[in-house]
Amino acid sequence: MSDQRILASSAVMAAGTVFSRASGFIRAALLVAALGALLRADLFTIANTLPNMVYILLAGGVFNAVLVPQLVRRIKEDPDGGDAYASRVITLSALFLGGVTVILVAAAPWLLRLYLSDRFLEPDRAAHLESIIDLTRWCLPQVFFYGMYVLVGQVLNARGRFGPMMWAPIANNIIAVVMLVAYLLVWGEATDAQQTAALDTSQEVLLGLGSTLGIVVQCLVLVPYLRASGFTYRPRFDFRDPELRKTLSLGIWTVLFVIATQAAYFVVVKLASGSSVEGNPGYTVYSSSLLIMMVPHSIVTVSLATAILPRLSSYAHEGRLADLGATVGSTLRTALALVLPFAVLLPILAGDVSSAAFAWADRDAAAAFTPTLALFGPALVFFTVHYFMLRGFYAMEMTRLVFFIQLAVSLTNIAVALVLVPSRPADETAPMLVVAYLSSYAVGAVVSFALLRRTVGGLETPRLVRFLVRMAIVLVAAGAVAWLVEWSLAGLGEQLSPPLALVRGGLSGLAGGLVLLGGARVLRIREVTSLVDTVAARLRRG
Repeated sequence: MSDQRILASSAVMAAGTVFSRASGFIRAALLVAALGALLRADLFTIANTLPNMVYILLAGGVFNAVLVPQLVRRIKEDPDGGDAYASRVITLSALFLGGVTVILVAAAPWLLRLYLSDRFLEPDRAAHLESIIDLTRWCLPQVFFYGMYVLVGQVLNARGRFGPMMWAPIANNIIAVVMLVAYLLVWGEATDAQQTAALDTSQEVLLGLGSTLGIVVQCLVLVPYLRASGFTYRPRFDFRDPELRKTLSLGIWTVLFVIATQAAYFVVVKLASGSSVEGNPGYTVYSSSLLIMMVPHSIVTVSLATAILPRLSSYAHEGRLADLGATVGSTLRTALALVLPFAVLLPILAGDVSSAAFAWADRDAAAAFTPTLALFGPALVFFTVHYFMLRGFYAMEMTRLVFFIQLAVSLTNIAVALVLVPSRPADETAPMLVVAYLSSYAVGAVVSFALLRRTVGGLETPRLVRFLVRMAIVLVAAGAVAWLVEWSLAGLGEQLSPPLALVRGGLSGLAGGLVLLGGARVLRIREVTSLVDTVAARLRRG
């Protein structure tokens, strides 16, 4: 697969992700309008996020990182194209996830006591604790459907069908939007008093059941594409297959990796929930800001990494480590060509972005997002480097080394969060958690890059350094121009209405983007110009 084919495959996935993220923004804005940005919003956000966290803890790492290399190998080597192996994996996973989901629903009160701040256990918060337990029980069946969605999506990816998995979340977001609109029609926008109150039973049913229904539909959307890819699922219970045992053995280290990651997230939720229970912005601000930060990651990084993982797995299987390193290095530069401008411009435009996304109902609530958003921009750069390095290790099935790298990342995140959050005012909890996130992935990026470079014999580092130097020159100019536009329009106010925020932020971002494109042409930054030319060619063909 050439670089152009990687870009083409990535473009299909990126298009789906753009629409998915756009509908996700509508969902996030409606959530703030309906529930606010304080305790009531955190009750729902934590309950709805917990199934995904638990799923990732139990099986996500194995499905995402270990399964694709194994499927690629079985597709190449097995007479049936890997169908029997995939059927065994799906059957075993469905049995495992189904059993775990039943246990989790029963154990929800004990599970939540692990994640929540001790303030939730105090008598005056009994109604809030009961509310989040009920919500969580409605949401926990998502664990099963998250798992099946990712599993079926990885089978499609291994067969070269990348688009459906990226488009399917749109169905989930549409259902979530309908659910939140229904909530607003029945109960209206959250008042100041309601933002710190518990939810009643009918509200819990609507929010919890609607959220779970979205994940069910997201999973079912993939089924017709699985059949169209030529794969026919047949339940198989012969789990003694040697290759299946190999997958599970590789997955042990991946599970440990996920445990390390979720330990850090556990600390984040506990600290953030302690802030919200005291009436300050907490987990909803952190997670919604993370959603915005993940836009370029989902559109660019995940699309590129998903497109190249089968190729990397083939190189690793054939012992072509130099080609593996060159592919990782080239794709990393392509990803950074879009991630770096975002990282520079987001701190400058954070106020306008928060107003445009969250000020439709409450401008004061939107203001709480600005410092958190600003800090997430630079954090994305380190996260992107770390993410690509891990794809290289996973292709070589070096899951043990990945665990130890992630252990360093998670310990850094936990240590910095536990030092910063208690030492700062409660309303700074979310920004301090981002500082911890940034610090941890800075460690991860440096360590994983150095180790992968040594393992494969090089990552085209001199080209990366030249690229970064030229990008730095262009980005300083682009950031300066964007800041000047913001400064010249400062008279409009700090917390604008969403339309005005869109205008000011759009003009500032456009000005910075034009300087970036012009500078990339002058300095011949191929990674930027190739992306622009690819998009332009597709638009002309369209």
